[in-house]
Amino acid sequence: MADFLIGTSGYSYKDWEGEFYPEGTESGNYLEFYSRYFRTVEINSTYYKLPSPYLFFNLLKKTPDSFVFSCKAHSSMTHARDADEDTFNGFIKSVNILKEAGRLGAVLFQFPYSFYFNNNNLGYIEKIKSKFSETDIVCEFRNSLWLNNEVCSLLCKLDIGFCNVDEPRLPKLLPPTSIVTNGVFYLRFHGRNKEKWWNHAQPFERYDYMYQQEELEEWIPKINDASSKVKKALVYFNNHYKAKAVKSADMLMNLLNLK
Repeated sequence: MADFLIGTSGYSYKDWEGEFYPEGTESGNYLEFYSRYFRTVEINSTYYKLPSPYLFFNLLKKTPDSFVFSCKAHSSMTHARDADEDTFNGFIKSVNILKEAGRLGAVLFQFPYSFYFNNNNLGYIEKIKSKFSETDIVCEFRNSLWLNNEVCSLLCKLDIGFCNVDEPRLPKLLPPTSIVTNGVFYLRFHGRNKEKWWNHAQPFERYDYMYQQEELEEWIPKINDASSKVKKALVYFNNHYKAKAVKSADMLMNLLNLK
């Protein structure tokens, strides 16, 4: 049976005060409070800024020994795709702090919609795995052209996880799947705010969505089937506006009897 963990994508949001964190909570105390309710979190800050080892040392100190961190690869590895050897090595050195502590879920490579399915980009994925050969990594694709047997076969061969998603039902975005290509089942809930997915004034508007129970119930058979095939299952809610991710994650935990 997989080690089944549910959490949120990020935890350090000021607008969670009064919704999840008590009013006036210092940001430095967010994670300790969060870890009372969840056993995992996906760190998003590593996408924007290359992490130092001290970041992860500090995160480990604030959480129980059973708490697990996943983290997003830096933008230079997924969007710009111009990371040099020092960037890769520095990132891996920092992530190894979590790995050596037995507290690393996976490193998520979230590629943009403009990262198209073609031979060059297939080769880039092989390059990524050569850098992270000893680390559990997962690829998230935003373009549905990646949803094919060739990609799944390559990910299986390279021992890379496939990131399943729940997102708006829009043309060329990925539909709900429960694909397993290695020992990690990874699932991200982005919300279904199709009106704001492409047209938004502020980035948070895309993720301003509260899941309904029946929408999460649709996933129960997929989650149960996939999690029976892997060593660990990691589920993160990215609909972060006003702590809707927390409320949605809590609902799914109740539906799966994980509380």
